[in-house]
Amino acid sequence: MTDLPRLILARDHVQQGLTPKMLARRCSSGALVRLRHGVYVDGEAWSELTAWEQYRLRVQAAAETFSAPTVFARHSAASVWGVPTIGFRQPVHALTFQNDGGRSRAGVRRHYADPAGVKAFCHDGLLVTGRVRTVLDLAAFTPFAEAIVPLDHVLRPDRARGLPALSKEQLLAGIEGNYTAAATHRIVVAVEFADALSASAGESFSRALMCAAGFEAPALQHEIRDDRGLVGYSDYYWHSVRVVGEFDGVDKYLKPEYLKGRSPSQAVIDEKYREDRIRATGRTVVRWVWADLMTPARLERKLATAGVPRRRARSTR
Repeated sequence: MTDLPRLILARDHVQQGLTPKMLARRCSSGALVRLRHGVYVDGEAWSELTAWEQYRLRVQAAAETFSAPTVFARHSAASVWGVPTIGFRQPVHALTFQNDGGRSRAGVRRHYADPAGVKAFCHDGLLVTGRVRTVLDLAAFTPFAEAIVPLDHVLRPDRARGLPALSKEQLLAGIEGNYTAAATHRIVVAVEFADALSASAGESFSRALMCAAGFEAPALQHEIRDDRGLVGYSDYYWHSVRVVGEFDGVDKYLKPEYLKGRSPSQAVIDEKYREDRIRATGRTVVRWVWADLMTPARLERKLATAGVPRRRARSTR
């Protein structure tokens, strides 16, 4: 996990003679980036962060400006726990225990919650909803395809952060008394669909979009062999049409845990060799990337062209 750059707080620098005008000039030059009123970060360090890491730093910046302890929730709590979510330019999400319908201000969206149903955790120096409550809130209040990503993630142990896997029983037990009937239904549907075999956010999002588009559910992590032995495990496999589906995220070509000592260029060559072996078994291979998921119609066209079957309507069964 990338170490986040240190926040620069105007209130700590006034004593050093760094005036607001000086800070403004440094922002204009790009030396600093202003995250919130009185909170800055080094411009070069900021530019090297991913969008996910920048969002996590915005949550930290919000905490620095609040006068009272605040419990972060939804996407913001997920970012603190290291649980991936879908959606760009999210506001900072926090809870309010005053039943005034919630309110938004200065890039922070507050959501009412009954304090009796909320257990706050201190994680990485911030107060957040627990992992169960966090992913249930996302399942209740975000679109189905987006909700599957965090649910799949928490069903697997997070070894990088030392966090154990959660079970579906634990998730469902967290519903009682905290959600309306409609929200409960959305949560239950999403939890039942969630699957720990999806190995990344991109794989989870892909699978949920396939379901929403009406395609038959694929087998996950399907073992493929040829006359020389094990070729590997496909992200998705449709047995009836012998189609292999592969989500091509950049991690497998960049991150050490995937490279396993190889250079990125060698990883690309190895992946091409692996695909050639799969095709030689008579299977069709269809690949897609994040850009296809951001425009789901593109993914749908790729799957349809490859011959991935649709689910039959109930009346035809």
